Amino acid sequence: MFHNYQLRPMLLEEALKPFDDKNFLYEIKFDGIRALLYVSKNTFVIMSRNGVNLTNKYPELKKIQELVGNHEVIFDGEIVAFQNDLPSFSLLQKRNRLKNVSDAIINDIPVFFIAFDIVYDNKDLTSWPLDTRKNILDKYLDNDVFIKSRVYHEGISLFKMVKKRGLEGIVAKNKKSVYTFCERTSEWIKVKNIRVDNFLVHGYQEKTNTYSLLLGEFKQGKLKFVGKASVNKHHEILKKLKNEKQIKNKFVNFLEDAIYVKPSILVRVHYLERTSRGALRHATIDE
Repeated sequence: MFHNYQLRPMLLEEALKPFDDKNFLYEIKFDGIRALLYVSKNTFVIMSRNGVNLTNKYPELKKIQELVGNHEVIFDGEIVAFQNDLPSFSLLQKRNRLKNVSDAIINDIPVFFIAFDIVYDNKDLTSWPLDTRKNILDKYLDNDVFIKSRVYHEGISLFKMVKKRGLEGIVAKNKKSVYTFCERTSEWIKVKNIRVDNFLVHGYQEKTNTYSLLLGEFKQGKLKFVGKASVNKHHEILKKLKNEKQIKNKFVNFLEDAIYVKPSILVRVHYLERTSRGALRHATIDE
């Protein structure tokens, strides 16, 4: 199992509201790259949840080898970069796009591995309950790149704190849950801290079975593109857009071919965060 790099992390179902349940433990949901780390004295491999080998992208994480001694271990967790003491996915993406990782980049955009589970420790632990796996994980000390996820016991109060700080959300996990690779289960549940704002629709692009709405906002008198949101071809907003007169593109920062209309229709958009350039991440519109 330790050398099986085809394994994929356990997945989560989603709930709309936080909850309290004595059978669950709660953790902060960090906005990063989910990964399995294969670590021993002579082995260090990082595999993303989609099966991409990221080992060479984050060489500083090799310091985790110092923690495991003679053990062969598979950790489950999240690779995270921070900006102003908050996780920054856009900063992490910036680093992830680089072909060569220099010492200067490591210094400018350091990353950390937030460990929240251990699925192998010289033997397969996946059939063991989560609270037991957590006890085993606790034996590995934090260092300057390895941080164990803190456990909380009240989901509602944790979610209030997450909302206040502008974090991505929380995760609720059944204390007795076993670990099932690449399966989505109600034993693990995520609750996202979704942000909601109104944006203007300046146009749309027709896809095979959907349409991408082009969203914007006025900044200093200029129309700035902030992202796209997909809707199905029967969405009521398309009727309004198709009845609008077509005009030239007014975006100052977007040049793709599309059908452009007067930016007068407001839509309510749900999204996770805004990047450093103001773009919306995971923008959606109610059907």
